[in-house]
Formats: sequence, structure tokens, C-alpha cells
Amino acid sequence: MKINEKNLCAFASSATPVDREGWLDMRCEVGKSYQRRWFTLKGNLLFYFDKKADKEPVGVIILEGCTIELTEEESYSFKIVFQCEGGRTYYLCTNSQASMEAWMKALACASYDYMKLMVAELQRQLDEVQAEEAAEAAALVAIPGPENEPKVPPRGQRYNPFNRIPDGEGQGNAVPGSRRHKENVRAELPRKKVPFRDIHTAHGRKILAHRSEWRARLRTRHREPEAPLIQL
Repeated sequence: MKINEKNLCAFASSATPVDREGWLDMRCEVGKSYQRRWFTLKGNLLFYFDKKADKEPVGVIILEGCTIELTEEESYSFKIVFQCEGGRTYYLCTNSQASMEAWMKALACASYDYMKLMVAELQRQLDEVQAEEAAEAAALVAIPGPENEPKVPPRGQRYNPFNRIPDGEGQGNAVPGSRRHKENVRAELPRKKVPFRDIHTAHGRKILAHRSEWRARLRTRHREPEAPLIQL
């Protein structure tokens, strides 16, 4: 891309965002007197005008391959030094310490080389953050998914852990009264169906026998007459 005087003038007066602008006193190496100029910084191009309202700049400084340094000539002064062979030096002066520091910072950060350094530094920081996140992710304990979670055994396979027999006593034995014991008993001895009338009669006789025995003991103690028994 070729840049000529016409292109520079059009860019200087365009609506492109301005990084910094203001009045500065300027002199070159040849002259000893300072001249007041209106400066406009756009990217790495520093334009300077005779008046603020001028459309065409007096000159432009391309801020590549240069350094921004302090000087001891005037108060609040600094210089733009080009280190290459035949490079020029521009002396600039402001009216306050804050203005001088702001201008020096803006000019030092305007070059393309500085932007490349900043991008490289940001990329390095990003790589470090991504490496730390990857290391943390690898150190985390994997959480089992739903397919790896323990499942409840079927109802027929459940057992009471307190009814388990000690190891070495045989797998066929079970604690009396446990569900496993009852299931084994049911499997070995099939249940016999007994009518309710027979169950009532058998238990009734036992109850009457116990009652007779109890009354006999009371009769012995208190010498009461024997009452008639109820026959089933």
C-alpha cells in the first residue's frame, strides 16, 4: 500500500478516532527555539498543525523504531529519538507534569512493535490460564454417571445384615427367626391347611386347662368351693 501526501492529509482530517490531541511546544535538532503546534495522535501517526482548525498538517511523525525519553533542557519536556542511522530527534514540551506523563505514555504505546509485544504477552497469559484449568480438570475425581450408580437389588434378594451368619459356619444355615430361616423352613416343610374350628378347639382346651390349674391353686390357698367347669 502506497501512502502519499494526499492520503496523509485525508487521514489527518478524517473522522478517525483520536488517541490524544493538544498543544505542544516543539523544536528539531537544527533550530534552538520552540514553536507552538497542535498535535493529533492517530494510531502510530503523530500529526502536527499550525492551528487547531487547519485541515492539512505541517508534518507527521511515524512512531516506529523510536524511543520516548526525558530531557533536561526545559521543564516538562521530552524527546522522540529515532535510533537508526540518520534518524532525527524531536523535542517536545508541555505545561504540566501530568500532561507530560500522559503524552509520553500515549506515544510509547502507539507503535506497532509495542502492540505485538502486548499481544504476545496476552497470549502467554491465556496459555497459562488454560494450562492451569486443564490441570485442575484432570485432578478432579470423575463423578459416576447414572449408569454407574449402585442399583437397589430386587425385593426377593434383600436381606437383613444383622441376620448374616459368621463366615465358615456354612452357607446353608441361617439365624432362627430371620427371613432367610423362615423361607428355608417354608421350602422344606410345606404348610398344612388346618380348619379354623380345629385351631379354636385346640387352643381353647389349653386355655381351659390352664384356667383349671389356676383355680385349683386358688382353692388350695383360700379353700373355696370348686366351681363347675364349662365343657366344650
